Amino acid sequence: MLNWAERARVELANEHVLLRPIAEGDREPLREQAMDPAIWRYFVQLIETDEEFDAFFDNAVDDQAAGQRVVYVITDRRSGLVAGSMSFCAIAESAGRLEIGWSWLGVKFHGQGVNRWAKFLMMREAFEDLGAERVEFKTDALNLQARQGLRNIGATEEGILRSFNPMPGGRRRDAVYYSVLRGEWPSVRDQLLAGPKVRLRES
Repeated sequence: MLNWAERARVELANEHVLLRPIAEGDREPLREQAMDPAIWRYFVQLIETDEEFDAFFDNAVDDQAAGQRVVYVITDRRSGLVAGSMSFCAIAESAGRLEIGWSWLGVKFHGQGVNRWAKFLMMREAFEDLGAERVEFKTDALNLQARQGLRNIGATEEGILRSFNPMPGGRRRDAVYYSVLRGEWPSVRDQLLAGPKVRLRES
């Protein structure tokens, strides 16, 4: 019987975005979007050089091969361009939970709805296909845009884990956790399908 990491290694799509598991051929399209320092301001890694990007990309491929993550490459269907990436991670199948994380988009795709639709498809996969009880998210407490974006998609803020992990530059990040539970998914799904009341920000 396939585990969650194996079952989720499929294409997810609607009329707005296409998500598919990462492959070697995605290296250069992703690199084209990744080489902007503004993307990585609140990320756990800083990508400024080709060597740093290659290490980041190789780590994603290796994590997926090991079943530690399901790494999706996001294509914006309006432009046909690769926009960025998101992952299922912290997969705890026996506890019925997983995280949507490692989320980043090229700057040109911020504020275009790509983030919302990608997270919608991943939550739908988690709740309706995998049978998850809890989908969680975390972000830097300083990243106010990401925090608002998570509230906008219907996630509930749960609290701050202080000094959670080191960040490039030497500070330690306070991580804010959010979640959507299985019982909340139908209303969250309907809210997302109806469209945002305010403009969504990328996380």
